[in-house]
Amino acid sequence: MEDSTTRTAILDATQQIMLEDGYAAVSSRRVADKAGVNSALVYYYFGTMDDLFIATFQRGAEQSYRRQVEALSSDQPLWALWEMIHDAPRTALTMEFVALANHRKAIRSEITRSSQRFRAMHLEAASKVMAKSPPGPDLPSPEAIVLLMSSVSRFLLMEQAFEVSTGHAEMIAHVEDHLRRIEGERRTALRDA
Repeated sequence: MEDSTTRTAILDATQQIMLEDGYAAVSSRRVADKAGVNSALVYYYFGTMDDLFIATFQRGAEQSYRRQVEALSSDQPLWALWEMIHDAPRTALTMEFVALANHRKAIRSEITRSSQRFRAMHLEAASKVMAKSPPGPDLPSPEAIVLLMSSVSRFLLMEQAFEVSTGHAEMIAHVEDHLRRIEGERRTALRDA
C-alpha cells in the first residue's frame, strides 16, 4: 500500500470500529487488522492513539465543514443545516468522540476548537438569514435557533439509541415550525439535491 492509502485505510478502520463498537473498542491491533496492515504502522503514521483519534476526528470535521459550507450557501441555509445535522452516522461518531473526550484531554481540546468553528459558521449564516427578514419577537434569536437545532438533533439521536422516541415527532415539528417562519416552507430536501 502506498503511504497515503495506508494512512487513509487506518483512519477508515478507526472510524468504522468507533461506529460499530464504540471508541473503547479501538486498539492498534484491531485497527491494523481491519485496515489490513501491520499494527506497527498505526504508530508509525500516528505516533500515539490520541494522535490517531485526533486525526480521525479532524478528518471527519473537515469533511463536515466542507459539506456545511456548501449547504449554508444554499437558498435555504437553515433548512440545509437542519437536514445535515440529522445525519445519524456523523452525529453518532461525534457522540463517540464526546464520550472519548471525557477521558482524553487532547480530544476534548480538539472538539472544543472544532465546535467553536462550527458554531461561528452556523451563527453567521443564521444571523444573515434572520437579518434579511426579521421573523418577529416571538422567534428565538440566531444564537438560540442554532443551539436549538444542534442540541435537539444530538439529543434525539441519543434517545433513539435507547429506543426512546416519545415526543420526538413533536420536537422536530417545533424546530421545523421555527424554520418555516424564518425561511418559508422547505423547497427541496438536501438529501434529494
